[in-house]
Amino acid sequence: MTDFAIFWEWLSFGVRWTHVIAAIAWIGSSFYFIALDLGLRKTPSLPPLAAGEEWQVHGGGFYHIQKYLVAPDFLPEHLTWFKWESYFTWISGFTMLVVVYYFGADLFLVDRHVFDVPSWVAILISLGSIVFGWYAYDLLCKSRLGQSTTGLMLVLFALLTAMSWAYTQVFTGRAAMLHMGAFTATIMAANVAMIIIPNQKIVVADLKAGRVPDAKYGKIAKQRSLHNNYLTLPVIFFMLSSHYPLAFATPWNWLIASLIFLEGVLIRHFFNTRHARKGNPTWTWPLVIVIFILCAWLSSSPKLPTGAETVAAPASQAFLDSPHFQAASDAVLARCSMCHTAQPVWEGISEPPKNVILDNPVAIANHAGQIAIQAGYSHAMPPGNVTDMTDEERASIVAWFREGSK
Repeated sequence: MTDFAIFWEWLSFGVRWTHVIAAIAWIGSSFYFIALDLGLRKTPSLPPLAAGEEWQVHGGGFYHIQKYLVAPDFLPEHLTWFKWESYFTWISGFTMLVVVYYFGADLFLVDRHVFDVPSWVAILISLGSIVFGWYAYDLLCKSRLGQSTTGLMLVLFALLTAMSWAYTQVFTGRAAMLHMGAFTATIMAANVAMIIIPNQKIVVADLKAGRVPDAKYGKIAKQRSLHNNYLTLPVIFFMLSSHYPLAFATPWNWLIASLIFLEGVLIRHFFNTRHARKGNPTWTWPLVIVIFILCAWLSSSPKLPTGAETVAAPASQAFLDSPHFQAASDAVLARCSMCHTAQPVWEGISEPPKNVILDNPVAIANHAGQIAIQAGYSHAMPPGNVTDMTDEERASIVAWFREGSK
């Protein structure tokens, strides 16, 4: 069982690494093509049907790029399709959701003080909300409202705000933020898989069959690509938020999540305007800073009372009953509880790191796996061993975890 715990930790790390690699590839290509599209210029030398061109220099060479809104009269046999980056980002992200939050639902997904439901119910709510997000968004885009860029964006912002609040009424703060990322990333990946790539394939098929492609397919794909462009930065924030309790574990976490969408829009507006050579909207940066400060201020408001952990998670009773529990508990209380408590007493620490509280026996048992990985099998905690945890104390934590895992 202990070997399995170490394997699972490395599996989680491997999936997270894969997710980051895929996300970098997707975001990089997305940002590049948005900047390229906005920077295209019309010149007298353009070929027929070409909408614009761009000269670029990189890596010691020059690139001459031309864009066709419909398609040229001739297509080469080989076309490079930009799709697998988005697919693997979503697949790896969903796998991480399963590995970390579904298999660790009692610890990371469900907060009994927020919404007391069995883990399987929380998992079904999670899956249902992600599916709902895509269909709700897609129907809005295909409705008459989809013809109005501003109107559609306002309604989508209202939807995202409502989901931010709803998630905090069901899941832990950490899971709520993560689900906002999953909710948004699913919309983005589905845009690629369900709209952008199929539309491009229709155009290619028409050309090969000698038919004139309908320009509407390119227009629809461009709208979805623009939405993806503006949603990218908030998704990155949600990916990082699980490391910062002040973002996910405060009463106004849902509002902070909503404000992050505004920040993302402002930042992308600045770069999109620059890339389109339509000016230098520096006014966006003061607004971004003000919103960021507002988020920090909201995070410092008084916490909602949640109470101490009084009920052991189903898998934690064995850790409470272990003969090694007393020694391990003493080590944790002596070396970790000054920071991992509702009101930390360690100078410079205002919130329990990662919102993990270890100041009572039930809480310690509920976090047995984390404690073993962080302070038993590794020396990650305490940071820099500032509280002088001994090798004997670490050994007692490992023995406790091994016994309780049987």
